[in-house]
Amino acid sequence: MRYDALSFDLDGTLADTADEIGAAANLTLAEFGVPPQPQSLIVKLIGGGTRELMLRLLAHVLLERPLRAARLPIDEVIARFGQHYAAAAGTTVRPYAGCRETLQRLRDAGVRLACITNKEQRYARQVLRVTQLDAYFELLIGGDTLPHKKPHRDVIDHVLSVMKAAQERFAHVGDSHTDVQTARNAGVAAWAVPYGYNGGEPIELAKPHRIFATLPDIAEHVLSAELCS
Repeated sequence: MRYDALSFDLDGTLADTADEIGAAANLTLAEFGVPPQPQSLIVKLIGGGTRELMLRLLAHVLLERPLRAARLPIDEVIARFGQHYAAAAGTTVRPYAGCRETLQRLRDAGVRLACITNKEQRYARQVLRVTQLDAYFELLIGGDTLPHKKPHRDVIDHVLSVMKAAQERFAHVGDSHTDVQTARNAGVAAWAVPYGYNGGEPIELAKPHRIFATLPDIAEHVLSAELCS
């Protein structure tokens, strides 16, 4: 089948942003007297946007040390994290191997591209700009762009509408069960990569329609289908 358009998740799919997210989270906690949390824990919480990440991280901290509750005003902590992450976004991010080449090949072949992330749009735009990936996408949807975010089907429905793309010729690529569920909810192909931040679980458990070992494999698959159409 020929694919006219694709959407990609950002964190854990196109780029490794875990270090800068973890650094911002621990800088925030330090301000409130909380010891640094393991990077492995923070990585497992990535995927729902920065607010959800901090809420889940705070829940973990308070579960271990309930007496810290009085020192952790939730809204203030989240606001400070936003300031720290605004300064950190794009500072240590690393696009995954073959990322730029994959996006370039797809664009050169006329495949239209969107980026759909639960990261708030201002941070996503900053990461894409710093990594010079922004030029490949004609549409960026952050977690605060629309009334709903992934896995709600409205996110991909909006992209299909704006890009005038056919549901049956569209695929969403991600690294997590949230991405797979988003695609399935919208009735488009759910593609996945096996690395990233799927809460420490194998992506196979999310049952995507197809798993690609690398990003270049996605371009190869799409362009091979293009030639056969």
